[in-house]
Amino acid sequence: MRIAMIGTGYVGLVSGVCFSDFGHDVTCVDKDQTKIDRLLAGEVPIYEPGLEALLAKNVAAGRLTFTTDLAEAVAGAEAVFIAVGTPTRRGDGHADLSYVMAAAEEIGRAMNGYAVIVTKSTVPVGTNRKVAEAVRAANPEVAFDVASNPEFLREGAAIDDFMRPDRVVVGVETKRAKKVMAVLYRPLFLRDFPVVYTGLESAEMIKYAANAFLATKITFINEIAALCERVGADIKAVSRGIGMDGRIGDKFLHAGPGYGGSCFPKDTKALARIGQDHAVPMQIVETVIKVNEEVKRRMIDKITDLCDGALRDKTIAVLGVTFKPNTDDMRDAPSLTIIPALVGAGARVKVSDPQGRHEGEALLAGVKWVDNPYQAATGADLLVLLTEWNEFRALDLRKVAKKMAQPRIADLRNIYDRDEVFGAGFSHYAGVGR
Repeated sequence: MRIAMIGTGYVGLVSGVCFSDFGHDVTCVDKDQTKIDRLLAGEVPIYEPGLEALLAKNVAAGRLTFTTDLAEAVAGAEAVFIAVGTPTRRGDGHADLSYVMAAAEEIGRAMNGYAVIVTKSTVPVGTNRKVAEAVRAANPEVAFDVASNPEFLREGAAIDDFMRPDRVVVGVETKRAKKVMAVLYRPLFLRDFPVVYTGLESAEMIKYAANAFLATKITFINEIAALCERVGADIKAVSRGIGMDGRIGDKFLHAGPGYGGSCFPKDTKALARIGQDHAVPMQIVETVIKVNEEVKRRMIDKITDLCDGALRDKTIAVLGVTFKPNTDDMRDAPSLTIIPALVGAGARVKVSDPQGRHEGEALLAGVKWVDNPYQAATGADLLVLLTEWNEFRALDLRKVAKKMAQPRIADLRNIYDRDEVFGAGFSHYAGVGR
């Protein structure tokens, strides 16, 4: 099947590459000539394990191409995916649909025959009908259907999530559109991965509800962690104990400095606004948003306490700035709240992150970037573990402690045990909920 993928951001690029690996002919489109040039040269503009090799394989096989010419890509395509950004609209919390609607209009003008226009971008309920209106206004004569096909890709594990999904959600309204979508995902159907067919509005809502629920689990366990610190309980034991309950599950119950990334922050805000617009306030989600910000501020207080209540002239080593490991994504990362607060309070901050420097240099002013955690620890008054990259999980703690001016650690991901830390020569330790 011939596919046009509009947008080569995280979702569009991963989806386009994976569809080509299914055997489809995929053309990925982006207005950014520099990005397209890099992709044509085999360079992947994002960090995602395994993506560069999979891209090269399918380019070599002739199934995957890249262009800035949307009209050329859309003409003759049987499925046209919209995978452009829907960031939070400044000022009101709504999802900004300007890129989606612009793409819909341009697709409409370029179409010369029937195709299914598939929205992959995360969009509020009702958007797919607006996409249909925009296409119809741009090209009243063309035959088409719209479909909602939200993505559920975890950064750092996106290829496996696409190839081995928990489920594929497809919102369609006609048998013809359903048939096209079935062909697109036939390799997954043949391997018994579930494909959920539903209406457009339900598919749109599934995406927001799923992300809001996961954000709620994270925020819930972070609130329980704060209480554990006051009553002497251990959040790791609590998380393990409740996670064994099949009704709850053990995923997203790891206490830390709050959620971030490209999805949870903007999608919870958008869902809250959708609820307000329809006079059905999402009170739980609104509270989740508020508490998540409070969690980040609580981490700043924890760090300050470990520095004897004063950050000025303290040297602080921060390990990890991306919102999670195995990605270079800095969007809404807790580090973007925590590190500026440290710098603003007069601390000297050194940072080490395997992939975060490329984006982080522009986002984190006043910090010193170093190549590894031991360089960061040298002369530091406090070590802060902020992102749980694998290379930070097995540090030589004795070596780290000896390099520090004051061997103190704020383990904001609960990677290390208190006894292990003190046994390595540290004088102070603080985890989250312990």
